[in-house]
Amino acid sequence: MGNLLVNTKDQQFLLFEQFGMEKIFASEAYGGYSKDDVLMILSEAEKMAVTSIFPTLKEGDEEGCHIKDGKVTVPKCFREPFKKYCEAGWINPMDSPDVGGQGLPHTAGYAVSELFCAANYAFVMYPGLTHGAANLINVYGNEEQKKKYMEKCFSGEWTGTMCLTEPGAGSDVGALKTTAKRLPDGKFLITGTKCFISAGDHDLTPNIIHPVLARIEGDPAGTKGISIFIVPKVRVNDDGSLGEPNDVNCGGIEHKMGIHGNATCTLNFGEDGKCIGELLGEERSGIKIMFQMMNEARLGVGMQGVAIGSAAFQHAVAYAKERVQSTPVWEMKNPNAKAVTIINHPDVRKKLMWMKSHSEGIRALAYFSAYCMDMSKIAGSEAEKANWEGYLELLTPIVKAYSTDKGLLICSLAMDVYGGYGYCAEYPVEQFLRDEKIACIYEGTNGIQALDFVGRKLGQRKGANVMNMAGTVQKTIAKCKNIPELAKAAATLEEASNACFEVAMFFAAAGKGGDFIAPIYNACKYLELFGDMVVGNLLLEGAAIADEKLNAMYEEKGLTTIGKKKGLQREDADAAFYAGKIASAKFFMNEIVTTVKARCEAIKANDKSAMELVDAGFTF
Repeated sequence: MGNLLVNTKDQQFLLFEQFGMEKIFASEAYGGYSKDDVLMILSEAEKMAVTSIFPTLKEGDEEGCHIKDGKVTVPKCFREPFKKYCEAGWINPMDSPDVGGQGLPHTAGYAVSELFCAANYAFVMYPGLTHGAANLINVYGNEEQKKKYMEKCFSGEWTGTMCLTEPGAGSDVGALKTTAKRLPDGKFLITGTKCFISAGDHDLTPNIIHPVLARIEGDPAGTKGISIFIVPKVRVNDDGSLGEPNDVNCGGIEHKMGIHGNATCTLNFGEDGKCIGELLGEERSGIKIMFQMMNEARLGVGMQGVAIGSAAFQHAVAYAKERVQSTPVWEMKNPNAKAVTIINHPDVRKKLMWMKSHSEGIRALAYFSAYCMDMSKIAGSEAEKANWEGYLELLTPIVKAYSTDKGLLICSLAMDVYGGYGYCAEYPVEQFLRDEKIACIYEGTNGIQALDFVGRKLGQRKGANVMNMAGTVQKTIAKCKNIPELAKAAATLEEASNACFEVAMFFAAAGKGGDFIAPIYNACKYLELFGDMVVGNLLLEGAAIADEKLNAMYEEKGLTTIGKKKGLQREDADAAFYAGKIASAKFFMNEIVTTVKARCEAIKANDKSAMELVDAGFTF
């Protein structure tokens, strides 16, 4: 079996067969790349993930992070891999060579990211957050700030964070209390406390650059009055050398369910009144600027769902092929029947199929979001560019919320496949489950993502983004209706998509009629429904390609009977893969997409029992 982390064959299928990266390589922006280049890069990333990062998973989890005398240390096993990771340029392969990147297309870059994230997400958070902070400075910083901070972050000499959350300002960022006092030299004194700061303090690098949201004294309350500041842990001298500490102190680290290897910190800024920050961008533009990093982080957290779910699935399949337990049900009356590997048992097999279809589906969803970025960059007109950017806007909350919710369920089912052993630390699936759960919560809870989806994304560009998605789905349906193997699945998707878009109109009508609760009350459910439809479309689109390739193989070999075709699937890895893609789509349509219409009808029934019940009625 492969690397037990990611199905690299499925990665390549998405990149080169389903999304067709050749059109991206043909562009001026990415013309320096070829399929062979991308395959080589993916091979090197796989080696790094398997040989350097994955071995830190268990050890990093068990050692965890520690704080002593205000100093935070990370697992010792992280140090050498972090150095290798940075030296190889893995922090920013998708960025321009002008800032030390490789200019790699995002579609390929996301495939690279999945390999690393599957190996140990707690480790990858350190360089991942560093990229986000450096990219903020790249886009909004002045030349002095880029030279002073950005370059050393992109190289991995220093790291970065994102500092939004406060004890009294979580989802409600506008309630923050951190202040910025203007100084005569144009800089600011920063005072306040931020909590739940991932990679907030550690000993991997000598400096940490914190983008910090704060309110300049005298500016208005709420999000409109928020600015953003570059606040280094250690001050940087004009010549680039490190100066004195900047009055940024770690007040403690959280003891968490998972991602033990990443230091989640409470940071106190300016306890001694000596914390200096530099304004990033314009005053009172903090939320707008930080949203760039937040959207990058939300897509990154979506990849956490994809990657850890993938690793859990790969391990579950390997275990199911090895674990011998019980005779098969069709041999129950045979006293001489022998026990078989558990992958032969229908219940286990169906669990694996659920995991497989969802794992492939959310991978396609994440990669498609990256593909939208690339297509936007190479678009031939402003209208085409707007359409691709519209897809990305629409899908970002779905990538974050849907992928992490399903990734968590994949991890849970993987534990079920292992049985009691899966609940024990002897096997990695219990850690996969623990590490995955936080993805549903941070970078904006999945509930917040759903509110963003129904409250903002559905109506963007006067509904054009949703209509474009409807058109994309209809194209897949029309194509697959003419494919005998997929015609039934296409009809299922058509019924579901019609129901899904009807709910969007129901929400619009409810809002116009003054019923603003209906969309909010059903936001999470609707995001899941929409995700089911989009993922179903991507799986069906892939199945159509696989069906064509598989039939060509049958025709070439003159295979006409089911028995001979199954024989080829057992002997030929490509045939087995394509058959698996078709099976994933058909299974997902029958098990998941068939339920979409009924769930849509439940939303339109407009029952609000939870809202109508008095608080005292929830429990006694």
